[in-house]
Amino acid sequence: MAYGYWKHGLHERPAVFHQIFRKNPFKGNYAVAAGLQTVIDFLKDYHFSELDISYLSTLRTSNGGALFPPDFLHYLKKLRFSCDLDAVPEGTVVFPHEPLLRIKGPLIQGQLLETTLLNLVNFQTLIATKASRVREITGANEQILEFGMRRAQGPDGALSASRAAYIGGCDATSNVLAGKLFDIPVCGTHAHSWVTVFPDEQSAFSAYTKVMPQNCTLLVDTYDTIQGVKNAIETGKKLRDNGAELQAIRLDSGDLASLSILARELLDKAGFEDTKIIASNSLDEYAIADMKNKGAAVSIWGVGTNLVTAFDHPALDGVYKLSALQNEKGEWEYKIKISEQAVKVSNPGIYQIRRYLKHGVPLADMMFDEELGVTTPTSMLTIASPHTQIEIPEHDEARDVLVPVFRQGQCVMNIEPIQALRERSLKEVSAFRKGNGDEEYQVGLEDQLHQMKQALIAKVNSA
Repeated sequence: MAYGYWKHGLHERPAVFHQIFRKNPFKGNYAVAAGLQTVIDFLKDYHFSELDISYLSTLRTSNGGALFPPDFLHYLKKLRFSCDLDAVPEGTVVFPHEPLLRIKGPLIQGQLLETTLLNLVNFQTLIATKASRVREITGANEQILEFGMRRAQGPDGALSASRAAYIGGCDATSNVLAGKLFDIPVCGTHAHSWVTVFPDEQSAFSAYTKVMPQNCTLLVDTYDTIQGVKNAIETGKKLRDNGAELQAIRLDSGDLASLSILARELLDKAGFEDTKIIASNSLDEYAIADMKNKGAAVSIWGVGTNLVTAFDHPALDGVYKLSALQNEKGEWEYKIKISEQAVKVSNPGIYQIRRYLKHGVPLADMMFDEELGVTTPTSMLTIASPHTQIEIPEHDEARDVLVPVFRQGQCVMNIEPIQALRERSLKEVSAFRKGNGDEEYQVGLEDQLHQMKQALIAKVNSA
């Protein structure tokens, strides 16, 4: 496609692409935007290397000729990112059909970036949303440890998942490389292999306290869980004699709810009321909710496989669509993709999201075209029901969600620490839940954008 644009002289034509998702993941009613910093890092160094050009020169057509001519490859070799990028800040609550990213610049660049941007943003948004859902169930006073690296899809999947999970609400990760690269707190425990290396569980626990006296969490289910708890208590007594405390025990198999209750009773009876109980073993928001309903005495949750693989919804339904292209006169021509499925009909234009809030609680979002602006009447049209007009709720704040990130290829956004992204996520989800609960959030098109979309649909259908 890029070669085709170059061949036809369209490659430098200004264009606008939007990246959206069509459906909320996990049968929920929101998502948490993530992945923008990874996009920024990629675009700052966007180029085709000598090895890239060399490889592309080896590709052949069906008759054995070069797929790409030398002049085009020379063009690619000099190509650098020069577009404008506007995006939703990481940690922001977002909804279907709203743009997470908007690229404005040469057509060839916007097209070449499609797959990479989808890959970088879709996955991290999915995992941040999953982590947010787990956080909602655990509540603010219980810790969540991301334990998923060994089950993640490859090393980059593990790193991206650790980063996104922290933004979504996890407190720490067992992935030490993610801690180093992204400044995420790290936390972990020993494995069953530590216990089985030693003659018995008690000697394994004693050996561990000699290594980590001030950071001692003991995994108690290698052989018999309740006996493991008793062994941990004996180890804790010796720790206490030496001026240290048993920080926690971890349960990783069996009926975690009932075992945690029994473990709590044993610990409290022995005077270890401050020793925490960590639960792990294929946990997610559903398993944690079930355990809580059973009265589980867990204060720290180790969530791994089901989080970092988004086990019950393994892909965000993200797409990337051309919405505007300048003609030879320099005028914007709006583009639309038609489908028999209403959900797949794209929105044309150069659009922004305006969010209406009251006392900090989001009430509704309106998408409007930046060229057309916003009409005076305080009404908008919902996507789900395009011919039904709804009033914009009474509000005390209206803010535009997409913010400038790049201008003409130069990053203009102040980079925030990952802790600020996490705080934004926690704050936004809390405010969203306060005002909307489990109800579907209202997202609609501004009237002029809606009318223009309907006119384009009619034009295409009549052609």
